[in-house]
Amino acid sequence: MIRRLSPSGWRGLALCAAAGVLSAAALPPLSGLPALPVGLGLLYLAWSAADTAPRPARRRFLVGWAFGLGYFSAGLYWVAYAFLVDAALFGWMIPFALAGLGLGMGLFPAAAAWAAGFLRPPPLLRWVGFAAAWVVLEWLRGWLLTGFPWNALGSVWAPFPAFAQAAAAIGMFGLSWLVALAATAPAAGWLGAFGTGRGLSRGIAVAGLIVAAQGLGGWARLPAAAAPTQPEVALRLVQPNIPQALKWRAEERRENLMRQVMLSRLPGWENRTHVIWAETASTFPVDLPEDAFVRHLVAQAAPERGWLILGAPRRTPAGEPFRLWNSVAAIDARGGIGDVYDKAHLVPFGEYVPGSGVLPVAKLAAGRIDYSPGAGPRTVRLAGTPPYSPLVCYEIIFPGAVADAADRPAWIVNLTNDAWFGLSAGPHQHLAAAILRAVEEGLPVARAANTGISAVIDPYGRVLASLPLGQEGVLDAALPAPLPPTPFARFGNAIPLFLVSGLLALINFLACPGWRRSPRIPTL
Repeated sequence: MIRRLSPSGWRGLALCAAAGVLSAAALPPLSGLPALPVGLGLLYLAWSAADTAPRPARRRFLVGWAFGLGYFSAGLYWVAYAFLVDAALFGWMIPFALAGLGLGMGLFPAAAAWAAGFLRPPPLLRWVGFAAAWVVLEWLRGWLLTGFPWNALGSVWAPFPAFAQAAAAIGMFGLSWLVALAATAPAAGWLGAFGTGRGLSRGIAVAGLIVAAQGLGGWARLPAAAAPTQPEVALRLVQPNIPQALKWRAEERRENLMRQVMLSRLPGWENRTHVIWAETASTFPVDLPEDAFVRHLVAQAAPERGWLILGAPRRTPAGEPFRLWNSVAAIDARGGIGDVYDKAHLVPFGEYVPGSGVLPVAKLAAGRIDYSPGAGPRTVRLAGTPPYSPLVCYEIIFPGAVADAADRPAWIVNLTNDAWFGLSAGPHQHLAAAILRAVEEGLPVARAANTGISAVIDPYGRVLASLPLGQEGVLDAALPAPLPPTPFARFGNAIPLFLVSGLLALINFLACPGWRRSPRIPTL
């Protein structure tokens, strides 16, 4: 059986790709966690079987690439919805975009499988090293070429608060390492990682111990009572559920604004201190003097003694070279601007086209001018408001890059527009990222999404209130208080990387001097 998993032929690669598709079922919203030991277990067996191939390094690379192609193609299928918003212009790009994502993102598991193959027996070291290589490549995926750490293995724990608590110390990539260890332990046990005799049973027991320790540790960290709240803040999140195809139409833009003002002023508005709208909730700029009409129109949604925080485009004043930003503005009831933040981490091909002078394609967002990036995470301070870190859309998916470490905020405001992706898995996965950032930083998150899922998340990653995907409405909630800085908030991704590399070095040191020869790979 093991030899049949060798990637020497198309059947072996197809099986690895199917294992990747199966593993993607563990991601939100399905959260089919039992798929992981099957999918990742098959990958581990195929990777181990490559040792007997004529060109082992090449075959291990292909095994990882095939798995990555299946995992990312299945996990990111919803990206195709964005090209259907203007199908006449962008529909032809769907097969190229999906194939490019699967093949491109698949290079990271391929590199991990290739690198881990240089570890020599004992099998225990190879098991730990395989998981370590996976995590290091996930981390590289998080920043290389602007980064895209979407659907890291650790994100499968986001819907389960007790199991997500470890992220406060080791972050999402540390969670990924625990997932990779637990999911591959049965296969590694069968190959002798935990001694000879009853290897599969021992591997299952090791996986159970890892998961149980993680869950019990998280359960002990979670308080029984609800997190305390910040009494000076009463939130109202507005979810207008405006389809992306209508959002930028000239005849709809003003009506969309008024719709959000009316939603904001529904009964109870007079008791709110902060109203939060989604990303580009106003498709008109609001910050320049010539934008006064629009600014005073949307200011009708601002509480008398509070703020409206909304997404809107920002442009340069007349007479300057034209530039455009995707921004977050804070406006008071008199139309005064309290702050403007410019999105720093832009979406390639969504908000700008890499190599736009060479590639014959346009960005997906409205207009043909690329957005410019802002300066990065910073803390906004407004009168009567706990300091907050504004994040636009997928800026929240980057662990360790969501808050100014030198000026720690008391909460995170995440504005997004997931209408691009319809009623798909994408918004659920996006919410999972926000949940893990809350746990990592020990900060509550207020997430306003145009079509959902809008939510208030406490600093333990518990969703206190939410509006379902595809529903119009408002969400009134208190703002939870922050926790003291977590270990991850202090040291960031250095913790999981140090943990992984340190344990790998320790096992290597202890194992190499006199370790007995590793058992042969069993065959059936």
